[in-house]
Amino acid sequence: MATVVGAAAVYARISSDTEGRALGVTRQLEDCRRLADSLGWPVAQEYVDNDLSAYSGKRRPAYEQLLADLAEGLRDAVICYHVDRLTRRPVELEQFVATVDAAGVRQVRFVSGDMDLGTGDGLLIGRIMAAVAANESAAKSRRVLRKLDQIAAEGRPHGGNRRPFGYEDDRVTVRPDEAEVIRQLVARYLAGESLRFLCSWLESNGVRTTTGGEWHSPSLRGVLKSGRIAGLREHRGEVVGPAVWDAIISPADRDRVLARMAEAAVTGRRSPRRYLLSGLLRCGRCGGKLFSSPRGETRRYVCVSGPDHGGGCGRLTVVAEPVEQLLVEAVLQRLDSPQLAQTLTGRGGDVLALELSDGLAADQEQLDELAVMFGKQEISAREWRAARQPIERRMTDRQRQLTAATSTEALAGLPGNSGPLRQQWAELSLTRQAAIVSAVIDHAVIAPGQPGSRSLDPTRVRPVWRL
Repeated sequence: MATVVGAAAVYARISSDTEGRALGVTRQLEDCRRLADSLGWPVAQEYVDNDLSAYSGKRRPAYEQLLADLAEGLRDAVICYHVDRLTRRPVELEQFVATVDAAGVRQVRFVSGDMDLGTGDGLLIGRIMAAVAANESAAKSRRVLRKLDQIAAEGRPHGGNRRPFGYEDDRVTVRPDEAEVIRQLVARYLAGESLRFLCSWLESNGVRTTTGGEWHSPSLRGVLKSGRIAGLREHRGEVVGPAVWDAIISPADRDRVLARMAEAAVTGRRSPRRYLLSGLLRCGRCGGKLFSSPRGETRRYVCVSGPDHGGGCGRLTVVAEPVEQLLVEAVLQRLDSPQLAQTLTGRGGDVLALELSDGLAADQEQLDELAVMFGKQEISAREWRAARQPIERRMTDRQRQLTAATSTEALAGLPGNSGPLRQQWAELSLTRQAAIVSAVIDHAVIAPGQPGSRSLDPTRVRPVWRL
């Protein structure tokens, strides 16, 4: 006696829908509906996973819902175009068979490939077809990965759903207006401005992402750290060589950006800066670092006791605004001095950064050569590790020097005397002001004050100059 079907389920899936029009699943659904009509099965629900692979192991929401509804007895038959639309993984086929068996569902039909998973022969055929589909997917995946590797090695773009900022739709031609924005962003970031502030600057100037959206710190960080804007081809998270497109910034500038981002990751600063001299003040009693500590509406720098704060003495406090004003004036005067002008003129920061960047690139090439030799079994694991250690130590040292050289970028483009800079000072972001101060001052020691004093004695403040 034939089983009466009262609530059939139709499942359709396609792995890739590049046009976003769901035409593939639409055709599957049409064929499945015709089969349901010919069988006299009423379709209770259509389950559709569009643009989702059945081989990758990623979640397929509609398929998971189908299994759940079968398990709960809400569906008593299944129609699918082909077994490889249902799954391309043998383990998933076994899961599906176990689910329909437990639910007592005996009617599973396919438009292409007449088989009955409820019989031993039908299940055997289904298992063979699922294994063949899995092998086809694995072979296709290997071909795609090999193609992507070849494209990357040749420095060509691999395509994508949206064009990269700074380049035209062909992903190769530089877009002049956006390229100029990138150069300004890099210069301002190296000068000490935060990603948050730069996003606000982009918003105020009406600069949008390539999708027309607003800029946020993560997306801006991705653009500034990318090898693409430096004319470098990245693949699987690593630079594999020069790209076929023109660079917008130099590789040395990109290395400076990476150095500053690495330094920011170490300091862990995330919240908006409210204190100009954070990290720059030392206690004149114990030598410990002063920490920001507001009291009501008054901003203060305080020596804090306890292990979490470096074991300070907890016996010194200074109001923030007067000491900030005093040190800003000292920095402006320092920048106006002939001695510092001579130092800045001859410091050769760009040359040093370029040398360090070239050195890092050469070190990376050596590491890559060692990896190739190890892969070809030309050297042992012990020899590989021994050869890596001095190179990695040298890279760490060069990266540290590059970070130090990058900190002086805050002085780039400053006026030749303190008068114009004083006029611009209030317009600079707090992060840029702090970068300028920290480029000139290594730290400042705050001596104990007189009890009951209501004003800051300038002699309490002793700056230790970096430049």
